[in-house]
Amino acid sequence: MAVSAANSQLLYREIYSHDQQQKQSSTSAHCSLTVHNGVGSFWGTDSTMKIEKRRRRDMKVEAFWDAKSPTSIFLEPITSTEELDQVLLEAQEVGHPVIIDWMANWCRKCIYLKPKLEKLSAEYNTRVKFYYVDVNSVSQVLVKRGNISKMPTIQLWKDGEFKEEVIGGHKAWQVLDEVREMIQKYI
Repeated sequence: MAVSAANSQLLYREIYSHDQQQKQSSTSAHCSLTVHNGVGSFWGTDSTMKIEKRRRRDMKVEAFWDAKSPTSIFLEPITSTEELDQVLLEAQEVGHPVIIDWMANWCRKCIYLKPKLEKLSAEYNTRVKFYYVDVNSVSQVLVKRGNISKMPTIQLWKDGEFKEEVIGGHKAWQVLDEVREMIQKYI
């Protein structure tokens, strides 16, 4: 018997019900599971009961972590005013907002916040594009264009114009909540 499961709960339920049927029909028969590319098949003997239970548990955990959508998307760098203009133009054509994280590689809060913003970018994968600017490695013309005075500063741009910003001097979870609220206004 082969089982193809969309999620771990369905697969586990199939394994459990098959085990119960095997126990009722025969005391010497036992079910084992082999999985290849999401398809499982049952077969085996009663002597492998503990190994098979462990294998089923590991299978359930593996099925749980097999996610279709990304959990994190790297922020793309902007290194010049021309790149910023191009990013804003592309976003304006599509009609999506752009988030720009203005940061510095010496800033602890910036370094700590960046991976959290990468996870947030996965949440808004198709609706918002996330970028970052390292203010120490770009021209001051670009920094002045963003009107940056403190770091980290997370700005939302839409239709080629600056709309809102969050200056992230406080806890990361609060910054992310503020960024989410800011995004919800312009989606």
